[in-house]
Amino acid sequence: MFKEAGFVTSLPRYGNFPGKGLPQLAVCGRSNVGKSSLINCLCRRRALAKTSSVPGKTRLINVFLIDGAFHLIDLPGYGYAKAPLKTVQKWRYLVNDYLRGRQVLKRAFLLIDSRHGTKDVDREIMKKLDAAAVSYRIVLTKTDKIKASDLARVGAATLDELRKHSGAFPLISATSAEKKGGIDDLRDAVLEAVAS
Repeated sequence: MFKEAGFVTSLPRYGNFPGKGLPQLAVCGRSNVGKSSLINCLCRRRALAKTSSVPGKTRLINVFLIDGAFHLIDLPGYGYAKAPLKTVQKWRYLVNDYLRGRQVLKRAFLLIDSRHGTKDVDREIMKKLDAAAVSYRIVLTKTDKIKASDLARVGAATLDELRKHSGAFPLISATSAEKKGGIDDLRDAVLEAVAS
């Protein structure tokens, strides 16, 4: 799997979604958490998803088709403090609209920067996922940028946090898009979710 990956479309809202019958996996997380880099690494493509050092660059729902078998959905990043209030509200409505009643949505992958751990804005999206009855798995990103002891501490704290949430998958993935760490295991987790 992950032999063919292509960009399908960017949507300002969920309506008119292409290929609605295919399974979907959503990627969400705070602004600048490394969503685009992780998608590129996962799909073995350098520029499938556009990366930027500027937080809040993804403002639309970006749709990618993987192996003709499922859609990978890149949701706009949340929690970017410098964004105008209207923009933040628009992003929030966009994500809420996407999450509601999506039977083809197999799982969401919630990315958390391992250097910072779970923040209140992450807990807010976890509550939204719980309320929408969406199963989700936590993916720690940028693990190459912290010490192993700190990563172990963040991992343990994240697992403790998951116990408070009904929709949370009981395992986490620790990844580094830069060093390719944990990517094969994450691919396996994605394929398991598609098949579920």
